[in-house]
Amino acid sequence: MAASGPGPLNPGVARREVFGWAMYDFANSGYTTVVLTAVFNAFFVGVIAGKADWATLAWTATLAVSSLLVVLTAPAIGALADARRSKKAFLLLSTVGCVLSTAALAWTGPGQVGLAVLLVIVSNYCFSIGESLNSAFLPELSHPFALGRVSGWGWSFGYFGGMLSLGVCLAYVISAQKAGAKAEQFVPVTMWITAGIFAVAAVPTFLLLRERGAPGSNPNSDAGLSDSFLRLRQTWRESARFRDFRILLLSGVFYQAGISVVITLAAVYAEQAMKFSAQQIMSLVFLVNIASALGAFGFGYFQDRIGHKRALSLTLFAWMLMTVLAYLATSSTLFWIAALIAGLCMGSSQSAGRAMVGVFSPAQQLGEFYGLWALATRVAAIIGPLTYGLVTWMTDNNHRLGILSTGLFFVVGWLVLRRVGTGTPSRVR
Repeated sequence: MAASGPGPLNPGVARREVFGWAMYDFANSGYTTVVLTAVFNAFFVGVIAGKADWATLAWTATLAVSSLLVVLTAPAIGALADARRSKKAFLLLSTVGCVLSTAALAWTGPGQVGLAVLLVIVSNYCFSIGESLNSAFLPELSHPFALGRVSGWGWSFGYFGGMLSLGVCLAYVISAQKAGAKAEQFVPVTMWITAGIFAVAAVPTFLLLRERGAPGSNPNSDAGLSDSFLRLRQTWRESARFRDFRILLLSGVFYQAGISVVITLAAVYAEQAMKFSAQQIMSLVFLVNIASALGAFGFGYFQDRIGHKRALSLTLFAWMLMTVLAYLATSSTLFWIAALIAGLCMGSSQSAGRAMVGVFSPAQQLGEFYGLWALATRVAAIIGPLTYGLVTWMTDNNHRLGILSTGLFFVVGWLVLRRVGTGTPSRVR
């Protein structure tokens, strides 16, 4: 499988190394699933902030601050990791930071808004940096014509990690509720569970994944962070030569804004608009993760067959349908259907975007270009949830209008994506 030709992996890349790389997706998915999507976001709005009128806006503003920090630093960190050939070392630092701050969320409770905000900012920042660095290994592992397939392996495997964390948490919550425990008693334990699984599952990544420096990259280990910022400016100017990469970045800002809303506010919407219980929300997110895993794995092969652009376009149309169904849903059945569509799209669209970045990035600057992609997705993570929070705040907590406004991000993202393709290989189209 390490041979050239039809094999999906680059020469010298063993299966166990790809397994180690994919295990990071498996490890960190519990954070997004439990903290951002299913448990802590609803706990923040309903318990920590006491369902105040500003609670949803406060949650989205917290995520926006965290994302802004990523915007300001991720590309430079990517450049520094490239210069020192130390992506793996920076990945370890970000992992430790996310694990510790996630575990510390267990200390938060009713009224402790300030502490919760601080810890979410730190944990989400570390998670985002780690995700960007791990993605930068993809083109080093995968053959160019199998990027969608290999990316899909990671994303689909990742959703099983999310299901493991959520499943263990769900089992604990059911047991705790039967014993009469309240949210402020059982939610902190789910933070410890999530942090523990992240820490243990990430070990194979650091044991099996090799550090590679692309030929021609700058191995200057004396490069400082300020030098990396200067290099980032130069990289941004150089990226003008990669027209389709620039267009993809703009498209990603919009459609990732919509995805960010779904990831960070799904539980809040289910609780506030659909009146779901905590168990119903966790079961819903569990189903979404199953659909996401199937979508990421199966769609990766489909993506390599029809081209990255067409594959991504199909997922954006499905996202538009999902937002309409969620807006119209007055019964749990229609909302579950919308959630199923969201799950199928979640892994597919994010895997497709990650693979397209690998297609358009120069081999010598993978960390930097994936840093720019992280910048685009973090800008999206500011715009999307903050827009949702502002809409609900200005409309007396009308979450249905919030989800409907989210659909516009997918529409604009698709319109921009249509411009990708001039002068690129047929598989991109």
